[in-house]
Amino acid sequence: MNWKDEMEARTEQVEQIIKSYLPKEAGYQKHVIEAMNYSMLAGGKRLRPLFVQEAYRMFGGNGREAEPFMAAIEMIHTYSLVHDDLPCMDNDEYRRGRKSTWAQYGEVMAVLAGDGLLTYAFETAAKAFALSKHPDRVGRAIGILAGKAGISGMLGGQTADIEAEEAGSEVTEELLLFIHEHKTAALIQDALMIGAVLAGATEEETAKMERIGYLIGIAFQIQDDILDVTSSLEVLGKQTGSDEKNHKATYVTLKGLAQAREDQERLSREAVELLASFEQKNEFLEKLVEELITREK
Repeated sequence: MNWKDEMEARTEQVEQIIKSYLPKEAGYQKHVIEAMNYSMLAGGKRLRPLFVQEAYRMFGGNGREAEPFMAAIEMIHTYSLVHDDLPCMDNDEYRRGRKSTWAQYGEVMAVLAGDGLLTYAFETAAKAFALSKHPDRVGRAIGILAGKAGISGMLGGQTADIEAEEAGSEVTEELLLFIHEHKTAALIQDALMIGAVLAGATEEETAKMERIGYLIGIAFQIQDDILDVTSSLEVLGKQTGSDEKNHKATYVTLKGLAQAREDQERLSREAVELLASFEQKNEFLEKLVEELITREK
């Protein structure tokens, strides 16, 4: 099976797992559940649940306890997108080619849908206790899930990003890296660490996966900044030049295109080398990381 076919097959497997954990649309709360499921089924690459699955397999996991976490981390990622699109945030009416949740269901219902997805993510993750022979691992994984999603992770990064934009002050490299680490890299770290922990990885191995997640996240974001300058609407599938138009500080505006490319390559190389340094091997995961951080769209 070639890479493209294998990627499609594994993504479809992940999609079916996610769908199996979505809440039933019934009861007086049916409307908010519809909005939650609408958001979850809007498409996407499902990279974070893929990272959970492949890290779990890499460290010898062969059960089903990773599946609730695969769905849960996608719920958390989706809730962040639902709230990002709100009029009080980015005010985006479309997401992945169709109406964003607030544009489809109204602003109030979108807020509740985001709240619902965040809460339901932990209800879903807790279902892993019934699937695992190692409740201590599940408990630790839930702690990681919460930490990387909250004020010390994604939410903290989003806060710093919003405040920097509102202040209109010059963004330093230190602040920009903080935003990228917490807003972008945190959920990738989350996924890799959770998969490793559930499979019984050591503290040292889990810390190395956290480092890999950081490198992937920063390299991914730098590549995103580069593509906004160098790519086109036809190739990227979204409007380019938006960062410059919105006077948004990016890695490219701070360091220049040549330095951004050099740093992106260095971070990417370190991520791939670190992943390959494990005694346990997962060639699909290594290829996935390479494809993700060297993508052209």
